[in-house]
Amino acid sequence: MDQYQVVPSYCSPPPPPEPLPDGYQIGCKKCDKVFLVSRSVSEFVCSACGFTQKPEPRSHSPLLEKANEASSANVQMSMPSLHEISKPPPPQRVDLNVPNEVNVGSSGDAKLLKPPPSPEEVNEVAIEVEREEDSGGVAGETFTDYRPPKLSIGPPHPDPVVETASLSAVQPPEPTYDLRIRDGLERSKALSCLQIETLVYASQKHLQHLPNSTRAGFFIGDGAGVGKGRTIAGLILENWQHGRRKALWISVGSDLKFDARRDLDDVGAIFIKVHALNKLSYSKLDSKAVGVREGVVFLTYCSLIASSANGRSRLKQLVQWCGKDYDGLIVFDECHKAKNLVPESGVKPTRTGEAVFEIQALLPEARVVYCSATGASEPRNMGYMIRLGLWGTGTSFLDFRAFLGSLEKGGVGALELVAMDLKARGMYLCRTLSYKGAEFDVVEVPLEDKMMDMYRRAAEFWAYLREELLSEIALLTTEKPESSPIWRLYWGNHQRFFKHMCMSAKVPTVVKICHQALREDKCVVIGLQSTGEARTEEAVAKCGIELVDFISGPRELLLKFVEENYPLPEKPESLSGEGGVKDRKRPSTADISFKGRARKAVKYQEESDTESETDSEPESAESDDEFQICQICKSETERKKLLQCSCCKQLMHPACLVPPLNGSLFADWSCLSCIEKTEESLQQRRGYLAQKLERYDKATERKSQILEVIRSLVLPLNPLDDIIVQLGGPDKVAEITGRHHRLIRESNGNAVRYEPRNTKDVTMEMVNIIEKQSFMDGKKLIAIISEAGSAGVSLQADRRAINQRRRVHVTIELPWSADRAIQQFGRTHRSNQASAPEYRLLFSNLGGERRFAAIIAKRLESLGALTQGDRRAGPSLRAYNYESPYGKRALAEFYDGIVNKVSKSLLVVPPGCSLEQPNTIEDFIVNGKTALVSVGLVKDDTYVDVKNMHNVGRFLNRLLGLQPEIQNLLFDLFVSILDLLVQNAQLEGQFDSGIVDLKANTIKLSGPPKNVHIDHLSGASTVLFTFTLDRGFTWEAASTLLDEKRKNVTASSRTAFYESRREWQGRRHYLLAFEGSSGMYRIVRPATGEAVREMPFSELEEKYRKLSCLEKARTCWVNEYCISSKQCMHGPNCKLGDFCTTGRRLQEVNVLSGLILPVWGTIEKTLSEQVRKSHRRLRIVRVETTADCQRIVGLLIPNSVVNSILKDLVQVKDFDD
Repeated sequence: MDQYQVVPSYCSPPPPPEPLPDGYQIGCKKCDKVFLVSRSVSEFVCSACGFTQKPEPRSHSPLLEKANEASSANVQMSMPSLHEISKPPPPQRVDLNVPNEVNVGSSGDAKLLKPPPSPEEVNEVAIEVEREEDSGGVAGETFTDYRPPKLSIGPPHPDPVVETASLSAVQPPEPTYDLRIRDGLERSKALSCLQIETLVYASQKHLQHLPNSTRAGFFIGDGAGVGKGRTIAGLILENWQHGRRKALWISVGSDLKFDARRDLDDVGAIFIKVHALNKLSYSKLDSKAVGVREGVVFLTYCSLIASSANGRSRLKQLVQWCGKDYDGLIVFDECHKAKNLVPESGVKPTRTGEAVFEIQALLPEARVVYCSATGASEPRNMGYMIRLGLWGTGTSFLDFRAFLGSLEKGGVGALELVAMDLKARGMYLCRTLSYKGAEFDVVEVPLEDKMMDMYRRAAEFWAYLREELLSEIALLTTEKPESSPIWRLYWGNHQRFFKHMCMSAKVPTVVKICHQALREDKCVVIGLQSTGEARTEEAVAKCGIELVDFISGPRELLLKFVEENYPLPEKPESLSGEGGVKDRKRPSTADISFKGRARKAVKYQEESDTESETDSEPESAESDDEFQICQICKSETERKKLLQCSCCKQLMHPACLVPPLNGSLFADWSCLSCIEKTEESLQQRRGYLAQKLERYDKATERKSQILEVIRSLVLPLNPLDDIIVQLGGPDKVAEITGRHHRLIRESNGNAVRYEPRNTKDVTMEMVNIIEKQSFMDGKKLIAIISEAGSAGVSLQADRRAINQRRRVHVTIELPWSADRAIQQFGRTHRSNQASAPEYRLLFSNLGGERRFAAIIAKRLESLGALTQGDRRAGPSLRAYNYESPYGKRALAEFYDGIVNKVSKSLLVVPPGCSLEQPNTIEDFIVNGKTALVSVGLVKDDTYVDVKNMHNVGRFLNRLLGLQPEIQNLLFDLFVSILDLLVQNAQLEGQFDSGIVDLKANTIKLSGPPKNVHIDHLSGASTVLFTFTLDRGFTWEAASTLLDEKRKNVTASSRTAFYESRREWQGRRHYLLAFEGSSGMYRIVRPATGEAVREMPFSELEEKYRKLSCLEKARTCWVNEYCISSKQCMHGPNCKLGDFCTTGRRLQEVNVLSGLILPVWGTIEKTLSEQVRKSHRRLRIVRVETTADCQRIVGLLIPNSVVNSILKDLVQVKDFDD
């Protein structure tokens, strides 16, 4: 933020806290003093400077109000909005020298008895401390070393294993299950103590049934590399010993069948057969033809949804094999594949999600195990986990959507409760390998000159293509061109194109990292998501298997989009094919005689008469239709003597025609008037078709020109092929991907050839296994992995492998989701490794590419919260999380300043501009708006679509299509606005920092904990803990700290004791300030100890003055320390009475721990009714007692609502009983 200047109009002191029930706080516009003003006051006089003003708080811009409404509850502004300030009764002028009369009711609410003549001054230091307290505390350690807390069976795990500090504070139920395979495991030591712990708790949970009568399931959430496969094998063996001889093992890749066989062998289950379902027919599995009567059926999620040509499905085949009373295992390994059962609105659920849901419903007694390190990267992805009992019968949530709505409303704080709740119920365990020794480095790759030129030309072309499409669509439809369905395809290809460009920009850096790693005796694993095989196949289909050079993925993508989707007018049919009058023979005398025509007419008439006779009485056989009137002479004549025009259907005598007709006639004869009309319409049609053909030809020509432009663009090659070639070819690089063919440069170096990856001796199913073994044996020191090919693959520096070099894991393409990122990271960080890997996360210096980093950061944050109980548990990309509520507000502010051309509405000065040169800001706004129009974010040059107003992902995605210079400038502006909003939220105590530690000198339990709810299924309970915190900082400790700081030769002379410049009720406040980071100052107070927030010296100097007399500092410090033990900072007459703990040294804290979800509704309702905003949001805290180090994690309950919540919970308990 240092490089950005802040616009003065937005740099006023932080807004005052929200209003009390019968008044609000307002700052004097002249001297900035803050006062409490009655809502009935319409004008007041400042007692300090005599300035007269109306008590109107600063209003918000419309866009900011919209942003606030769209943001989550924990991102609300602390200032009162306009609708919170009621209109005053008859105006009255108030002098501020007369005190208010306020009465405090039993509930703690301040009630105004009569219109006060004067408000009291507000204690600004108290407001500051209150905001610090509202921030919750300090972020503590994320991980703790893990040992099973209640089991001591088996050897230690071969590598250090950790658990998040949050989950470690939650105790699982008492283990009561006795393993039948315990003796064998203790002899073989095949499973570690934590793997055996999983066996015990999973088997124990499988003995229970949910309230809806289905068998309870278990969730193994261990991180990648901990050894989930061997744990599953142990569960299969345990069930086998109980006579349950059938099991279903569903995973992501058919080649993982070999890993399943290895894991079963390792635990001593050599006798249990593994049947690959994809090798079996669709007949009954237990039939004589197939012969699968017991064992493990191994299948993939693709097989689960497969069906044969005659309609037989694998799902029905499996259900038939299991039987309706099946009580064996169903293991959903890598169960995150089923996550899209309940997608976002407008998207259909995936067949995989539906199949996973269906097989659980069809086999209600099955013992279900969900197994994945990323099984619940966000709450929406848990829809298929119906055996955890989190929603439905007997829970606080009617169905999954109710569960999802409550969690999303509660924010990440609510997600953190889910993992802890599951562990407390005994249905979830989540440990991960320690990342100690692993290195994470986010590498920003600048674009080289050649690549920069490619990117500029590509951005220009996409803008040109958009204009072409708009003009062409406008000619074809009367609707707005922007509403055409083609734009969905356009923007999708736009995103893939520039994502491909960003990947290609990193290839030179990847090659350098690889060469450097090899020189350092390390080996490299390169991770990407897409291989570009589809584009290659399309090019080969057009050009053949012999090509001049490697395929350019971006070019092929563009060519396909334009060829298939360029809007062309309908091609007119040729005139010769119209079948009109032009091609009909003229009436002539050569075809049919008039008598023949008459006879034909009579024949038709007879047939008609015959048909009518069948439906009518005999006497009605004669019809009036026998005689008709000639349209020329108007005389009545027998019908058979009249001619009928084939066009107008009129009847006339042949003799009445001019000239009269004699002899034979053409069967479809037309009268003269119809012939003339037909000739006229034919001429018109010829002209119309000619115009249509001309327009079609021009559009086709434009399409051909665009295709030629695409072919002439210099675009990068497919990154995967490019990297392999630059690193020495397939002989040096192990490719573990999902593609079946690849391009290889010929030995003469002049051409490339398209060939299969496998050879005659190696099947396609085995090629990745062979490549992996080449890498692990050290024959190839570089491996490239994709998501499709590397699922479940172990590439760590295994102590059992020949190649034990340290792995350098380079991520060239960030995955689309955090669970995919975690899965990829887990390929090189696994158990039994000789060294931890180095991770290099690469992305270019283009602002738009941070869109992908933003996705990963957001998912990693919620992933850590949901699956590990702490959002900080994953590798940190939090600096790149722009899709937060603050990001949405920042985007609204960004649009307000750019689109509305209101420079004063920008919270910060745009990069490269200055306040001294207003024209630079105006130019920036104009250029920025033009750029946003070119990528479809601004409509009609005037407004931003409501769908785009807070869509940060779309904004960052569209930025990719701009020129690099303007792209980065706009991105920098957006980020600087975001940084300012986050800083303000932190200053106001409104920033949600996740699970925080409550720190104090002494923390002890105040009375015995209270059980407020017990889960009858698991025996787990909801417990209310009350702690007493002594947060004070004694004079002795303060003076010692000052001496230590002053011993440092670089210590600033500003390190000293300070007193507040102002008095409140005859009291001043004191603090110790010493230099912190980046010129900021750490603050220590007598009553509350060290503050979380650092203070800039300008603020310190403005509010406080340095004390030169140490004796005075000691006296005042000791005095405030003593008074604060029983009194808050507002003094003895505080309106909130004992409920106020602001600045109080001895503080009572209530924490609701254990099971929270069963009482969720009660807590949510009570907290939502709180006046103070910080009390409305869910705040998860961690408390550790100083005497016995008892650690409790739970929900912080404000003191003022404890009795209300306890009363409501008792009512809920009585109702349940």
